[in-house]
Amino acid sequence: MRRALALAERGAGHVDPNPLVGAVLVKRGRVIGEGWHKQCGGLHAERNALKARTESACGATLYVTLEPCCHYGRTPPCTEAILEHKIARVVVGCLDPNEKVAGKGVQILRAHGVAVDVGVLEAECRRQNEVFMHYITTKRPFCVLKYAMTLDGKIAAHTGDSRWVTGERAREHVHETRNRLRAILVGIGTALADDPQLTCRMKPPADDPTRLSRDPVRIVCDSHLRLPPDSKLARTARAVPLIVAHVDGAPEKAAALEAAGASVWQCAAKQGRVDLNDLMQRLGEAQINSVLIEGGGALHWAALEAGIVQKVQAYIAPKLIGGADAKTPVGGAGFARMADAQALHDTRLTPLGDDLLWEGYL
Repeated sequence: MRRALALAERGAGHVDPNPLVGAVLVKRGRVIGEGWHKQCGGLHAERNALKARTESACGATLYVTLEPCCHYGRTPPCTEAILEHKIARVVVGCLDPNEKVAGKGVQILRAHGVAVDVGVLEAECRRQNEVFMHYITTKRPFCVLKYAMTLDGKIAAHTGDSRWVTGERAREHVHETRNRLRAILVGIGTALADDPQLTCRMKPPADDPTRLSRDPVRIVCDSHLRLPPDSKLARTARAVPLIVAHVDGAPEKAAALEAAGASVWQCAAKQGRVDLNDLMQRLGEAQINSVLIEGGGALHWAALEAGIVQKVQAYIAPKLIGGADAKTPVGGAGFARMADAQALHDTRLTPLGDDLLWEGYL
């Protein structure tokens, strides 16, 4: 199952809104086939493992990270392939919450005499597909709030200089996350101050040098359409999708951004700004299943206040920069009492060079 999890990772950035799935086919203690879901619309992991098998799968055991599908979609049901090849046993990491599956795949296999075990490395399998699990049940994107700060909680110097808070390994990890998630969201303040491109520059992994990265869909919360048509985001909108969300921008500004290739969405307003819950609803309808929120303190507070954040990634650098006016990761009004603070659970601490990544869930 650990090998199947490693194989599933190879689909990151290429299969959404489908899940990451890996499969390993074993017969008499020998691996006879491996596969993973490589791209949306392509063969599922089970069928790729069967396609790669070196001998008959009759009597073999199939290890798969997610319950085999049992319905017709872009591809035929994997349960049919398992039965056709007379696999004797299937070991499943976790059940599929998709209402079209949701235990039915396991039931079909058992009804046809296949031995099925469920729940091997279940926590790891569910974590690997946390985006899919959230999106398939809520129809809204899984949102990750990401920021880098110094040890004294600053995301930039009092002058605004922020390059670089963290070291190279931490920055590489950010690009791995950009590749993994479908979209990236910033506020207009960040877009104007940094003039970023928000693309993905992930290095190919050593075990699969042919695996290319994917740029996320760029989203700017720009309530009054202040993004210049000559910004890097707008100039690259035909190559990498750009969504500009606003509430009351001038029609001529919207037309200029659309002429550059951007999609301009007028969203519901909340206190004169883009209603983030309305934006998330629309992104979910557009099959954007995950969003990396990589803005400044104002957007981060708005996201927390709106309740759209599922996960936090805080990169912490062993530096002290000080400054009463230096910006912090979360601005806004803040909560009135410490007892009201939003606590993280299921936290993990990962060293990245000299920096630390602290992750947790809201």
